[in-house]
Amino acid sequence: MLDTLDAPAVRTWCRLALAALGQAREEIDALNVYPVPDGDTGTNLYLTVESAAEALDAVFAAAEEPELSVAAAAAARGALIGARGNSGVILAQWLRGFAEELAGGGELAGALDHGARSAYRAVAEPVEGTLLTVAAAAAKAAGGADGLTGQAQEAYRAARQALLLTPDQLSALAEAGVVDAGGRGLVAVLGALVDAVSGQQPMGPVALRREVDPLVVDGCESYERPPGSGHPAFEVIYLLEAEDEQLPLLRERLGRLGDSLVIGGGDGLWNVHVHVDDAGAAVEAGVEAGRPYRIRITHFAEAAARAGEREETVSHGRAVLSVVTGSGLAQLCGQAGSVVLEADPDRPPVSAELVAAVHRCGAREVVLLLNDPELRPAAGAAADQLREEGVRIAVLPTRSPVQGLAALAVHDAGRRFDEDVVAMTSAAGATRYAELAVAEGESWTMAGVCQAGDVLGLIDGDVAVIGADLTETALTVLERMIAAGGELVTLVLGEEAPEDLADRLIAHARRTRPEVDTVAYRGGQEAAPLLIGVE
Repeated sequence: MLDTLDAPAVRTWCRLALAALGQAREEIDALNVYPVPDGDTGTNLYLTVESAAEALDAVFAAAEEPELSVAAAAAARGALIGARGNSGVILAQWLRGFAEELAGGGELAGALDHGARSAYRAVAEPVEGTLLTVAAAAAKAAGGADGLTGQAQEAYRAARQALLLTPDQLSALAEAGVVDAGGRGLVAVLGALVDAVSGQQPMGPVALRREVDPLVVDGCESYERPPGSGHPAFEVIYLLEAEDEQLPLLRERLGRLGDSLVIGGGDGLWNVHVHVDDAGAAVEAGVEAGRPYRIRITHFAEAAARAGEREETVSHGRAVLSVVTGSGLAQLCGQAGSVVLEADPDRPPVSAELVAAVHRCGAREVVLLLNDPELRPAAGAAADQLREEGVRIAVLPTRSPVQGLAALAVHDAGRRFDEDVVAMTSAAGATRYAELAVAEGESWTMAGVCQAGDVLGLIDGDVAVIGADLTETALTVLERMIAAGGELVTLVLGEEAPEDLADRLIAHARRTRPEVDTVAYRGGQEAAPLLIGVE
C-alpha cells in the first residue's frame, strides 16, 4: 500500500486501466447512446489509454526512475495524441489536469479536482449525466478523505454512485435504460487507480442499467435535444498545432458549425473533436488557427451501413496472421502458411501494430491467431477499426501457440470464410495445452505454495505441478496430459530447454502411450522452456 503517488505507481495505474478498459470495452460500446449512438466509446477510451501507456513505456525506457511529474505529463500527452472520440478527448484532458496538479506538488484529491475542472473547460457545452459528472463526483468525495488510498477509494465509490444516477440527468440514457458509457469508462480507470495504490482490486460488478422514468429527474439538471433536430452527419477529429490565442476564435467557429465540441490540450498542441454537417469547414477552421494533422472524418450513416454490411464483405483473398514470440515458432507458422507477427517477449503488440500487420497481409479476409489471452483487448480494438475499413476479420482467441498450430493445420482458403473459421476454432479448442515456467518468487498456486526458482507446470492455464527439476516436471506434466487421451502430442522447446529434453519426452510417450504420435520443434521462445499440445 502506497503512502504517496510516484512514477512507477502511475505506470502501474495506466497498465491496470488499460486492462480494465480492455475487459469492459465491448460492454462500454454497447452502452454508447449519447451524444451519438455509434457504439465505439469503449474502443475509443481503450485506444486513448493505450496511447498513454505507450508514452509511459518510452519514458521508463529512457530513464529507469523518472520523476512523478515527468511520468504523469507523458501519460497525459500520450493520451492527447492518441485520443479518439468525444470521451477519449475528455479523458485526455482530465489526465492533463491531473498531471498539472501533481507537477505543482498537489496530492491525489487535488489532482482529481483539477482534472475534473480541466475536463469541463475542454467541452464547449458541458452536459451533466456524462463522464464529466462522474469525474466531478469522484473529485468531491476524494477531497473529504484522508491518505492516498482513502482518497482513491472514496473517488471510486462516488464515481460508481454518480454513474448510477446518470440516467436521471440525461434523457437519452433514461430512454435507453442505461448508464453513461464515458462515465462507465472513467469508473474503470478509477478502479484501476485503487488497485495501483492499495494493491487491492475493487470487487463487485458495476451497475449498467437502471429502470427510471425519463420524465422524473429528481431535481437533477437534464438535457433534451431540441425537437426535430437530428445528429450532424460527420465526426471530425484532428491534432492541431496552434498558439493559445487562436483557440477562442476556433471554438467560436466550430461551435457555430456543429455540436459535441471538445478541444483538449495545451502548450501549442490540441486535440479537436466536433460533430458537424460540413466536415470541410471544420478542417478549414483548423487550418486558419494553425496546422491540423492526423485528420479523421467519419460519416455516421456510412459507418452504420458498413457495420450492417460486414457479413456481406466480398473476399479478395484470405490470410492467416499469427502472433508469436521466438524465431522457431515464427518459422513454423510461416511454413504452415501463415503471415507472422513476431512479438517482443517483453512488450506485447498494441492495437495499432496489429492493424498494421493485418494491412501487410494485403487480404480482405483475415483470421487472426493471438496465441496469448492477454492480447484479446488489443485485438478487439484492432478488429473494430479493421471492420470499419471493410476488412473481414475473425479473431481466434487461441491461448497458446500450440493451439495456433492446430488451427493452422486445418486452415483451407478454398472453403467459405465462416466454414474455415469454424474448422480452425474447433481444432484449436480440441487442443489441450500446457507449458513450463520458472517461478520468480513465492506465490500461492492451485498446486500449493511455490518458491523462487521452482519449476511450474501449467495445464490449461492453471499451475498443476510444482517441481525442482525441469525435465522431471516436464515428464509429470506430459503424463497427466496424455493420460486423458489424445492422438498427437506437439512439443515446442524454448530457448532455455535442455538439449535432451525432447528425446526424453518422446521416449516416455512412446513407452507409455505407443498409440500417440509425438513431434518436437525448436520454438526459441524465452518465457516458456516448453510448450505441450495434445490433440
